[in-house]
Amino acid sequence: MTGNLEKTVGIMGGLGPEATANFFSKLIAATPAASDQDHLHILIDNNPKVPNRHLAIRGQSPSVGPDLVAMARRLEKAGADFVVMVCNTAHAWTGDIRAALAIPFISFIEEVAGHIAATYAPGPVGVMAADGCLEAQLYQDALKARGFAPVLWDKDKLERFMALVFRIKAGERDDAMGPEMAALAEDLASRGASLIISGCTEIPLVLDAADVRVPLISSSDLLVQRTIEYARGTRPLPQTI
Repeated sequence: MTGNLEKTVGIMGGLGPEATANFFSKLIAATPAASDQDHLHILIDNNPKVPNRHLAIRGQSPSVGPDLVAMARRLEKAGADFVVMVCNTAHAWTGDIRAALAIPFISFIEEVAGHIAATYAPGPVGVMAADGCLEAQLYQDALKARGFAPVLWDKDKLERFMALVFRIKAGERDDAMGPEMAALAEDLASRGASLIISGCTEIPLVLDAADVRVPLISSSDLLVQRTIEYARGTRPLPQTI
């Protein structure tokens, strides 16, 4: 599908770079296209210089809101019709980003929570997410608002997850990483989660849904599908305020 009605996508990336590349690769693979011209027009601001989001959420460093707003505005100025961001934790600044734009910003959190509410009966949902994302209560608040009960790790499991995420960000890979991530998913299932959110963009780099015994909802994969739908007009874009 091509044509003037198709929208240009802006991607806020670099948080981290490999997760952004993975998202872009999945976006290309998921787009039905018989030629180059059938693919989407995509603008990417891959900015790994945005400071640590987790420290900012804890108040241990300045807000990264200005950095994220600058990225979003660059994409809008370059011609994006809507913007997505390949980082769950950075959605703590969704309000800042939306207030700065005249185009829609599509939220990982809202898309995932909305999909779960439309697909599953209320129940316990495991949340695999980084400590900053959990501290900001992003998925917890969205799930509770829709009648779902978040299931979280204890402190030890969260520390293990964060150590694994930073190894992935550093480019490390070994045969134990997938099983280690799967074990962390299994911990949430053993705590009663009937489905699990993969709420960190590094998770899909080592873990597939087939490795988990309950449904695994990948925020990255869902946003890939939503991005295509919004760009091609098969799903209406949210209205800006």
